[in-house]
Parts: sequence; C-alpha cells; structure tokens
Amino acid sequence: RIMAFPTLRWYENGKAATPDYRGDRTVDALMEYVKKRGKNIERKKQEEQGVTSKDKYAANEFSEFEEEHHPGCLVAGHLMVNRVPGNFHMEARSVNHEINAAMTNLTHRVNDLSFGSTDPTSGHVLHMINRFSNVPEKFKHTNPMKDKFYPTYDYHEAWHHHMKVVSTHIDYLFSRGTVLYQILENSQVVYYPEESVPEIKFRFDMSPMSVNLTKEGRRWYEYLTSLLAIIGGTYTTLGLINATLLRIFKPKKI
Repeated sequence: RIMAFPTLRWYENGKAATPDYRGDRTVDALMEYVKKRGKNIERKKQEEQGVTSKDKYAANEFSEFEEEHHPGCLVAGHLMVNRVPGNFHMEARSVNHEINAAMTNLTHRVNDLSFGSTDPTSGHVLHMINRFSNVPEKFKHTNPMKDKFYPTYDYHEAWHHHMKVVSTHIDYLFSRGTVLYQILENSQVVYYPEESVPEIKFRFDMSPMSVNLTKEGRRWYEYLTSLLAIIGGTYTTLGLINATLLRIFKPKKI
C-alpha cells in the first residue's frame, strides 16, 4: 500500500521488502542503498545455507532492514512551555512528499506525555520514594495518556486533548524538594469541514493552585505524654466506675 508520493520501494522475488527507502534522493545515496540491499540478500542466502558471519558488526550493518515497518511517524522530544495556558498541534505536512493533508488519517498512540523534568539532578527523585512507587499508576495522574490509542475511522476528524496540569510539591528527607505535575485529561473527537486540514491538538492549562505534601514527625516526649495521658485517663475512669459500684451494692444499715 502506497501511503505517500513519491515512494521508493525495494522488491525481492516479486515481494515488497520493508521498510521503504527513507534516504536522500541523490545518485550516491541510492547507489549505497542498492549495495546494502545486495549485501543483505547475500547474507540471507548464507544463513539459509548454514553459513554465518563471524563479524560481530554484520548484524548492525543490516539492522535498518530488519525493523518493523509501519506507515506512521514517530514524534519524540520535549518542549519548553510557560506556566500559562497553551497548546501544540500536529498535522500532516511534508516537503518531500505530495499529500492531501485534508484527507489524512490522524490515528495515533501516545506512548508518553508528561510535564516536568525526570532528571534526578533537578530534584525529581520520585523513583527513590518507596511510598510513591507503591501507589498504583492510575492514581498518580502524572502520565494519564500513557500507551493510550486514539483511532479515527473517517476523514476530516481528529482527536483534541485537554489537560489540566496541577503542580505538586513533595518535601522528602534532605532533598531539595520534588516538583511533579499531575494531569487531569479529557479527550474528544472533533469534526472538520471538508476544506479544512484536521490536526491533533494538545491543550494544557496550568492550574493556579498547587498541592504541597510534607512529612511531619513527632518527638519522643510527645509519645510519652500521650501514653501517660491514656494511663491517667484509664485510672480515673476505673476509679469512677468502682465508686459507683460500691455505692450501688453497699449494704444498707437497718
């Protein structure tokens, strides 16, 4: 299936070999690609005959031909955003392919989307906090869209994601404090006119409120005071009960 134009595809014995060519459209790049494909065919023939290469780098040389083929795009990276409402969006566009952006299918999967730094040197030490690591993932709300699939089945429609971001500050032992961002997410399908280009939108709103988590300990003398108070209260209560019983059951003089 051809997903875009122009597409360069390699065929072996009448069958398409994936993935499609993604390199430069120059003579040198194409010749290098053909040579690698030829070497890959020879390697497969040798493996079928039971002859394996002793070169430990041989597998890496042809690893680009062994990857799983998928027609989609993989987007990875990070954005620096201000603490104000904002958005970022994605739409089909390419300088190397001629596509009809209004007719694209924007089915997508979110592998990971979170706010804040995961660098331990910046004070983000949640992976070291046993209490937090024991909390089920669905209650953390730091990455609620993780591994979720958002399909679209018709043209001129796309998913819009709305996120409410709440900062949570955690003071733990002698660390500088950990700041994580919990997300309340809501997604819905939006329908576009035929002449408009659909796009995946991620809207975020930084909440003006924040959550502060601190741990307060008790001194040993506070426990001792509480223990003595319990003992004293118990002694007083038993004394009152004893006096009441004596008054009720004490023999009366005739």
